[in-house]
Amino acid sequence: MPHYFDREPAAPSRPRQVPLRLPDLSLSLASDAGVFGHGRVDSGTLFLLRRAPAPPAEGDLLDLGTGYGPIAVTLGLRSPRARVWGVDVNQRALELTARNAATAGAANVITAAPDDVPAGMRFAAIYSNPPVRVGLRMLHPLLTEWLDRLDDGAAAHLVVHRHLGSDSLARWLGAEGFSVERMASHDGFRILRVQARQAVGDDR
Repeated sequence: MPHYFDREPAAPSRPRQVPLRLPDLSLSLASDAGVFGHGRVDSGTLFLLRRAPAPPAEGDLLDLGTGYGPIAVTLGLRSPRARVWGVDVNQRALELTARNAATAGAANVITAAPDDVPAGMRFAAIYSNPPVRVGLRMLHPLLTEWLDRLDDGAAAHLVVHRHLGSDSLARWLGAEGFSVERMASHDGFRILRVQARQAVGDDR
């Protein structure tokens, strides 16, 4: 079956416009088949955008698993002096995010495949509805790879549903040395605030 973790989705294109309504923004975003959240704004994403703290005004911000870009575009509009990286393995998703950012006037949004993000890039914040359905064997190294690229003192905000393992994920991240706090809950969704761990010898 077509899967939104594929680099080139096999699903035939079925474009749809999706309304995104937030207290400070009202957007119409292009979505398509083979991309996460096709035809709607995912409830977890909407909860994250409504309840997570405002992004830093400046610096490099990361939307990990950007899909068609509701998080990246929102971050770009809320922090116009920041640089927002919408990262995804799915090329259709990256094309949609770039198009949606241009339509919304978020010229500070950059789309990139994971390997195209500069190796030394450190992030002032991460906001993500992470791809938990890839399974723990893939999810755990994915999260640690990017969370270890947080600036000192910076935080990630991850939205995960309880039925998809938010509580066990929080425990695992804590055991890995990250500082984890559940900062909001609604309808089973948790927003986890994750702060960078201290590397041994501080040699990251």
